[in-house]
Amino acid sequence: MAMNLRLRDDQQEALKLRAEEEGRSMHALVLQAIDRYLEQETDRESVRRLGAKYANHHAGLLRRLGE
Repeated sequence: MAMNLRLRDDQQEALKLRAEEEGRSMHALVLQAIDRYLEQETDRESVRRLGAKYANHHAGLLRRLGE
């Protein structure tokens, strides 16, 4: 899928400098950033789901600890 990405001038300049420093393309850096974001959000959702599961399972203990 092709898409256009509109960056502010300062974002484009920072991305360009970083790409040059790393010897990579701006495109590669953007793809890496997207992959990292998606992975982090998946991890956050897993933590939320597990937290809710164990909070429900141990509700009595958590209530007593809070007293």
